[in-house]
Amino acid sequence: MKTLVITFDLSLVDQYTLVIAIAGYSIVLLTLAIMAYFFTRLHILQDFLAKRRLMVRESDDKDKNPKVVMTGEENAAIAAALYLFFSELHDEEKYVMTIRKVSKTYSPWSSKIYGILHTMKNR
Repeated sequence: MKTLVITFDLSLVDQYTLVIAIAGYSIVLLTLAIMAYFFTRLHILQDFLAKRRLMVRESDDKDKNPKVVMTGEENAAIAAALYLFFSELHDEEKYVMTIRKVSKTYSPWSSKIYGILHTMKNR
């Protein structure tokens, strides 16, 4: 049995390979950082759009400066209400596990006597 030996030779790595590797890692890390920043600031955009939508609806009231910010308590109350609503949609069931032994009928598809090696020895 032959063993495969893998060696790493630094002399085979040229400057173009290093530039490509560093550029690739830099692009990936920069993209991840930009996405993380965007997703952490997404609530500002949502608040701005909600405020704009309310201003369009209430265009006759110029004095009001509506600011829609949902607090954590409001989000928790909504989540709890949705959980309770969806958990009551199905009936309560008994959690009883039963095990019945099922007799299997004979099937030649899984029989070992019709294997390939057995038929080759008979010829």
